Amino acid sequence: MEDSNQTAENGFILLGLSTIPYLQAIFFSLFLAMYVTTLVGNTLLIVAVRLNTQLQTPMYFFLSNLAFIDICFSTTIVPQLLANTLVEDGRISLLGCATQMFIYLILGSTECLLLTVMSFDRYAAICKPLHYNVIMSKILCISLTTGCWTVCLINALIHVILMFEMPFCRSHHVNHFFCEVPPFFQLSCTDTWLNEIAMYVATVIIVIYSFFTTLTSYIYIISTILKIRSSEGRHQVFSTCTSHLTVVSLYYTSIMSMYLRPHSAYYPEIDKDISLLYTTVTPMLNPIVYSIRNKPVKDTIQRMFTRQRNG
Repeated sequence: MEDSNQTAENGFILLGLSTIPYLQAIFFSLFLAMYVTTLVGNTLLIVAVRLNTQLQTPMYFFLSNLAFIDICFSTTIVPQLLANTLVEDGRISLLGCATQMFIYLILGSTECLLLTVMSFDRYAAICKPLHYNVIMSKILCISLTTGCWTVCLINALIHVILMFEMPFCRSHHVNHFFCEVPPFFQLSCTDTWLNEIAMYVATVIIVIYSFFTTLTSYIYIISTILKIRSSEGRHQVFSTCTSHLTVVSLYYTSIMSMYLRPHSAYYPEIDKDISLLYTTVTPMLNPIVYSIRNKPVKDTIQRMFTRQRNG
């Protein structure tokens, strides 16, 4: 127990993605570019929605929330990843690690639930257009968003408390690029069954339920789209829904593959790649797929830059 307390007090060392210098340089450049793209894309979306009253609808209300989550999600993880590629000692304090884990669990799980809410919003807009304004009232939108954040805050708090009550005596080297839950099971010298059960239950309730609810919404949406007589209109809406579903599936399946396995089946190098999908790739793709391709958003952004040049 003394060794475990000493390990916890000293914090942890994140081993990062690679120790090979030329790969570190490539990773730094790549993830810096992705991070900047994420910040710019999501910030432009939020500003566009604030400036254009025509975009202040339930759909863009949820997209603004998603953009905010993606900015915070990337900022919680990517700067640490970039810093660790420049230094040999990727040390992080116990408090810093617990804080990072808490924040990323809140943001990651809230995004899962929010994507489900967004799919329901699109279902109501496409399948129930005459009742859309009644169904997606302002009170319901705020309640759904608040509910997502509240549930996920409680979920994150439970996991972090359970995690850092465990003694870590095997090592203080974490074979990952941030403080994610599964790698820490390898460090504990006690049975982690309670933590694993809590992780599986949360993944089933939040991730799998969200994924199949989202999938069901898009099945109804696609069946409605197929009834559209105009081939051009059908193709446009179908193309949009397909891109949405692709990004959503990438996000959900990568999380499920990470959190629905016993820790004995943990493969560090593969799991780092999986983690990169939902921590860096999808936050960058979301504003491009969901909104910046939309004409109202593009027009608003163009007007913003035109005014800035003329002003």
